Amino acid sequence: MSLTPLDIHNREFSKSFRGYDEDEVNEFLQQIIKDYEALIRENKELKEEVGAMKEKLEHFSNIEDTLSQTIIVAQNTADEVKSNSKKEAELIIRESEKNADRIINESLAKSRKIALDNEEMKKQASIYRTRFRSLLEAQLEMLNDQGWEWDSLDKEANQSIDYLSDEKISKAE
Repeated sequence: MSLTPLDIHNREFSKSFRGYDEDEVNEFLQQIIKDYEALIRENKELKEEVGAMKEKLEHFSNIEDTLSQTIIVAQNTADEVKSNSKKEAELIIRESEKNADRIINESLAKSRKIALDNEEMKKQASIYRTRFRSLLEAQLEMLNDQGWEWDSLDKEANQSIDYLSDEKISKAE
C-alpha cells in the first residue's frame, strides 16, 4: 500500500533524548508532503494524458482500418470496372466484326448483281446493234431493189450505217 500525503502528515515519531530537532523534521516532512503531492498530481495528469493518447491511438487505428477497407473496396471496384469494360469492349468488337461481315457480304452481293446487270446490258446492246444493222441493211436492199439509182445516196447511207453501228458499239461497251 502506498503512502498518501495525509499519511506522511499524520505520522508521529517517538521522542527520545538525543532525537532530531522537531522543527527540522517537521519542515522536512512538509517538503516531502509538498513534493509527494506534486508527484501524485503529475502522475494523475500523466495517466489522464496516457488515457487520452490511448483514445487517440484507438481513433487513428479505427481510421486506419477504415481507410484500409476503403482502399480494398476501391481496388475491388476498380478491378470490377476494368473487367466489365474489357467485356464490353470485346462485345463491341464482336458486334463490329459481325456488322463488318454483313456489310461486306451485302456489298459483294450488290457487286455481283451489278456485274450480272452489266453483262445483260452488253448482250442487249449487241442484240440491238445486230437488229439495227439488219434493219438498215434491209432498208438499203429495198432501196436497191426498187431501182433507185442514187449511187451517191447509197454511198452516204452506207457511211451513215457504218457510222451509226460504230457509235452504237462504242456506247454499248
